Amino acid sequence: MDSATFIPEVASELSISQEALYRWVKDERIRLEAASSVSEGPLSADERRELIKLRREMAELKKDNEFLGKAAAYFAAKQANEGDLP
Repeated sequence: MDSATFIPEVASELSISQEALYRWVKDERIRLEAASSVSEGPLSADERRELIKLRREMAELKKDNEFLGKAAAYFAAKQANEGDLP
């Protein structure tokens, strides 16, 4: 979206406020400017493979962390219950 003259029309078509659309356009322009200033381009094949690998590792670590949290809660509750026994 290059021209502010189209924002009222597009906002009307999308049934959103003009202010929201102006804000989105402004944010996108800032993002694009920031990306171009660091020469951000599409990922290379190696970068894409590494990204996929890292995302898989992150998902696995999140599962492990969730399991450990549940295990810790279980053993803490068990230990607390054992303290209540005569």
